[in-house]
Amino acid sequence: MNPTVDTDLLVIGGGISGAGVALAAARRGLRVTLVEREDFASGASSASSKLVHGGLRYLAQGAVHLTAQSLRERERLLRELPGLVQRLPFSLAAGGAASRASTALGLRLYDALARRHARGFDPATTLAWTVPGWHAPQGAHRYDDATTDDARLTLRVLQEARTWGAQLHNRTALEALTRDAQGHVNGAQLRGPGGQPWTLRCRASVAATGAHLTTLADQVGLQAPQLRPLRGSHLLLPLWRLPLARAVAWRHARDGRPVFAYPWLGTLIVGTTDEDHPDPERAPRITAAEQAYLLDALAQAFPRAGIQACDLQCTWAGLRPVLDSGQGLAPSQERRDTLVQASQGLVLLSGGKLTTFIPMAEAALRAAAPWLPPLREPAHAAWFAGGGTPLPPEALRGECLGGTQTRMGEIAWSLQHEQVHHLDDLLLRRTRLGLRQPAFAQALLPALQTPCQSALGWDGTRWRFEVERYLALMHERHGVVGPERRAAPKPGPIPSGDRPAHAPGEGRTAS
Repeated sequence: MNPTVDTDLLVIGGGISGAGVALAAARRGLRVTLVEREDFASGASSASSKLVHGGLRYLAQGAVHLTAQSLRERERLLRELPGLVQRLPFSLAAGGAASRASTALGLRLYDALARRHARGFDPATTLAWTVPGWHAPQGAHRYDDATTDDARLTLRVLQEARTWGAQLHNRTALEALTRDAQGHVNGAQLRGPGGQPWTLRCRASVAATGAHLTTLADQVGLQAPQLRPLRGSHLLLPLWRLPLARAVAWRHARDGRPVFAYPWLGTLIVGTTDEDHPDPERAPRITAAEQAYLLDALAQAFPRAGIQACDLQCTWAGLRPVLDSGQGLAPSQERRDTLVQASQGLVLLSGGKLTTFIPMAEAALRAAAPWLPPLREPAHAAWFAGGGTPLPPEALRGECLGGTQTRMGEIAWSLQHEQVHHLDDLLLRRTRLGLRQPAFAQALLPALQTPCQSALGWDGTRWRFEVERYLALMHERHGVVGPERRAAPKPGPIPSGDRPAHAPGEGRTAS
């Protein structure tokens, strides 16, 4: 017999948007259940540019309100999550006299909206010392934004939601939404990570599935929102290959689009592209043209560095769930507005950006309010009472894993408390070792075998399957494009008896 669970609000999607909705609802006294068909933050929320920013280029589009909102949220996150969200100084290559004047005016407004003074200007002679090797003959404008570990930020939001009582389930598929006689969405048929079916009854639902929202709307017979999924691809290099101490941005010589490079967790991120990706069900990965585009950008800005594809450590691509204006604009010209569409107990939430997940969540909750119990005022004004450290003291103990700065206590804590079902959950999102270490951290796998088998109950057959599955996924989605790239072997099915089989509510919950 299928178990039935009652809740006030069902949240579909475990990225940053869904996590924000779960927290917004739980801190206002609602019973909340969140389900995610893959892993938490497994989509765009772990494949972003890792920037918490106001959107300087949105000012040029006239989106002053979006920039102001983003800057307010940037400052909130810096204030409430110190360490997890950190200020990042930027240098933006200057153009001619007219361009320099307009950029200076935009930065003046940027500072005013953020209520802080960070702007300045460095001539080329100064840049020779602060950013050696950068070709910026007209000098560069200085300003501030911020950076984060996007997957860890999402997990931190989920952790906070759980402290307020939210129930969180990853690797849980939505098979169908159920409706009452009037067509009101009143529940869902779900299938858990071990394949077990279960039923959930709810008063309202919020679908925060990013670029997949159109697919879900079609399945339930609602008018599908006009989304335009855009692929943003990135390169990652070891920081020693181009040792920058600050973020730098410049316009690509080919099309004038802004590109950037900045240090992140001991590596260097280079981004980003903006390409149409019409089929959101097809997992995004960098194309040869995008990789060449970003390498050309590096050659333009750092001509003496001689960076080539063989220098790259890995790549990634994420899908931005951008609203389609229907005006035939270039991808970069589409606005990053938020969609909130409510009908018959279901709220569709999409658009927006990483930085603005809190106002997006509040907007979704307001839209769902007619079907929910009265919302009480939160007990605390701050969203994150515990600050930016998502790990308890015991997770910071033990020896470091294979020469990295990740301690074995962190590995053990994640395996025990953060709903790890597959090896990529651990290496790509609970830690970022799969991206940050050479060869997708393959050298660390022997040291991880015993902790994983002990905590997750895997036998030797299951461990071998997980290693093959992880390496295949990394080669397919995070590999470097080139003639030397080989397809990784495809893993076989999970051996019988090794499938996770805990019932809803009995598995490990994110904390």
